Amino acid sequence: MYETKYHKASSADEAARLLAAAEDGKFLSGGQTLLPTMKQRLAAPTDLVDLSQIDAMKGITIDGKKITIGAVTTHAEVASSSELRDVCHSICDLAGMIGDPHVRNMGTIGGSIANNDPAADYPAAMMSLNAEIMTTKRTIAADDFFVDLFETALEDDEIITAISYTVPSKCGYAKFPHPASRYAMTGVFVSKNVDGTVRVGVTGAGASGVFRHEGMESALAGTWTADALKDCTVDANAMLSDIHADGAYRANLVKVLAGRAVASSC
Repeated sequence: MYETKYHKASSADEAARLLAAAEDGKFLSGGQTLLPTMKQRLAAPTDLVDLSQIDAMKGITIDGKKITIGAVTTHAEVASSSELRDVCHSICDLAGMIGDPHVRNMGTIGGSIANNDPAADYPAAMMSLNAEIMTTKRTIAADDFFVDLFETALEDDEIITAISYTVPSKCGYAKFPHPASRYAMTGVFVSKNVDGTVRVGVTGAGASGVFRHEGMESALAGTWTADALKDCTVDANAMLSDIHADGAYRANLVKVLAGRAVASSC
């Protein structure tokens, strides 16, 4: 790693000031994406501004059907929240599948979606749950937040403070993890709202990153069963193709995992 200066912020305002004063600074949350990138010398920020100790950005709040999760809440905290599991078990299941215990205890939900890693789990949930991403400047709908591989709508000095969504009537998540990294080679999150609308978020498979599958959404809106997906198609040409799996393999995984997610939903 190159030499860098480390700063620990106690508030979002302080973090913004520290970043503004840096020559080429980066915000640091859990560091599960940024630090490995720095170790490989693919990034060399002059300053790191640590957000992980900002109390106002921690914790899980449940107000009726409205769930708000602070951006520096760790995967382990999401996975182990009994209150959250009682109202939305699938987000807890998703968090519990991420990486290994070290990653889950260091990685944060805000860091995961801010990097928009194509193999990250949370983006699929954010898309499916129609989540709102709250920042120091505005509130961004998930559909508008995720732009492309490793690209979001965030401005350079903008900080995610929390995510919020309404509890669906049904939801489920299934993924095919890489056996070593536990990254999602493909992951599918499905949800059905009380008004009958369905959203299907897919991560780890799309050539442009996380996406929604409208054909599956229409099929599941008619009948909420795995069998409803049998006639759905997934374009293999729109899928990632790499040393781990080609586009056709991932296209098949999307369909298989969508069925498993529906079957596991409640």
